[in-house]
Amino acid sequence: MTKGKAENVKGKAENVKGKVENIKDKIDGNELDLSLSNLTEVPVKELAAFPKATVLDLSCNNLTTLAPEFCSLIHIIKIDLSKNQIVCLPEEIGRLANLQHLDLYNNKLKMLPHGFSQLKSLKWLDLKDNPLEPTLAKAAGDCLDEKQCKQCASRVLQHMKVVQEEAEKERERRLLKERELEKKKEAKQREKEAKEKEAQKKKKAEEKERKRKEYQAQMAALAAQEQQKKKKEEKKKRAAQNQGKKAASESVPKAKRSVCAPFFSLLLKLLLLFIVGVASVIAVCQLTELRKEALCVPLNVHFEETVRWAQGLEVVQQVIQKMSDLRT
Repeated sequence: MTKGKAENVKGKAENVKGKVENIKDKIDGNELDLSLSNLTEVPVKELAAFPKATVLDLSCNNLTTLAPEFCSLIHIIKIDLSKNQIVCLPEEIGRLANLQHLDLYNNKLKMLPHGFSQLKSLKWLDLKDNPLEPTLAKAAGDCLDEKQCKQCASRVLQHMKVVQEEAEKERERRLLKERELEKKKEAKQREKEAKEKEAQKKKKAEEKERKRKEYQAQMAALAAQEQQKKKKEEKKKRAAQNQGKKAASESVPKAKRSVCAPFFSLLLKLLLLFIVGVASVIAVCQLTELRKEALCVPLNVHFEETVRWAQGLEVVQQVIQKMSDLRT
């Protein structure tokens, strides 16, 4: 607050204090006359100290508003606020439950607060020479005598009740509309959250499906690798088996030959020894005196038959012919 404003407020306070310092001297019975006191605000605290002063005259001052605290003077029955500069009344004015007479002649009021309808004890009202809005002015009418002023109080109270009811209805409609808007907003928010939740769920499902496919692909790749590995192992195994069979088949004849060679050699030697023995016996039986012996006779017979049989063979004849040719 600037120094000038502070001085102004201080000056007003001193002015109010100076004007009301002798309030007690201005009380006459139950009437308190503060008219023509050049007041710019009502000394509420000082007035509250005199609850027996139920009639208050504040006319012909410089009042522009009434503080909400003014409505705490519930003991007042009659108030004269005529010929001021009042532009509005406090909403709390309905608290003046005992107020019966209210003079607002020649002010600057355009509207009355909704709380005005709560002045249930009000019996007399003057709103002449105020720039009232048309509907309120029509309800107020003229106040040229006692009867008209009483009718003004009744009609204005009724009008303000209707205004208050309409205001209440409007407030309820506004609140209902606000609640509906809030519900719509909440519904949209829930719908948005549901969509976001569904999108997240779908995203998670897609991510899970992607991971599942990746896992399946990895498993398929591992299975293919394992299958390929098995095929290679089987191929190597078959190759090894084939190589083993081939080696075995190659080693069997060698083994047979290695096993049979000594046997055939021994058999050949024995056969050769037998042939030599037989030839020796035949030679002894053919060339010596023993050919007449009983042992040699059948042997010589068989030898001669064998020779004749052999000579009858074409191959043997060819061999003998060639040997004869060689001798000549």
